[in-house]
Amino acid sequence: MNRNIAIRLAVDLTMTILMLVAMAYRITGNTIHEVVGLFLFLLFIAHNTLNKRWYKAIAKGKYNIRRVLSITVNLLFVMSMVTIMISSLPISSDIFPFISVNNQMIWREIHVLTSYWAFLLMAVHIGMSWRTIISAVGKMSGITHTSRIRTITLRFIAVMIVVYGVQTSFEREMSYKLTIYNPFGWGDDDSTFRFLIDHLAIMGIYISGAHYVLKFVQRKKKASKK
Repeated sequence: MNRNIAIRLAVDLTMTILMLVAMAYRITGNTIHEVVGLFLFLLFIAHNTLNKRWYKAIAKGKYNIRRVLSITVNLLFVMSMVTIMISSLPISSDIFPFISVNNQMIWREIHVLTSYWAFLLMAVHIGMSWRTIISAVGKMSGITHTSRIRTITLRFIAVMIVVYGVQTSFEREMSYKLTIYNPFGWGDDDSTFRFLIDHLAIMGIYISGAHYVLKFVQRKKKASKK
């Protein structure tokens, strides 16, 4: 497999893991949260550096539905990550305690709300690149042929993940977390394992959704050419 692709996959996987850890603020505590956030910021810079050609190509070529969706999601994700990083500075109490501003509550509200949006946008971003990811993983593992049984099994697992993800989204009140800031927290005092499983399932909703929406768009495009 191409070395650059392997590096990108490693960076993206690490970013995903760190994002999940950063979301678990009530479990990790503030110091770990800030350290993880700092490494996440550095990897975010590395991710964009590795994909700098994508930015140069935005104004080039033809636009179709797939490309418009991809550019929109990617730019929103970049904007949300930048907002998270900027808003983290005024509320830092361990790494950057010397940065002090008024109205810290406003910055904290922006930071928390944007974090949940970035979490979901990251999942959509992954979903839109899912075919590329699966192809790369397949080459790494030596699986290059298709299998009907494997495809059916994976789709069944995806459906189960989405079903559980929808359920846990309601239980964790994700709709409120995306629109309302609660300074007292949302009471997500559960085990690390439960937190991880629940949030991976929530990610699964948007990864699957983005992947199959793009497949639908591509099929419609092929059908229109016939």
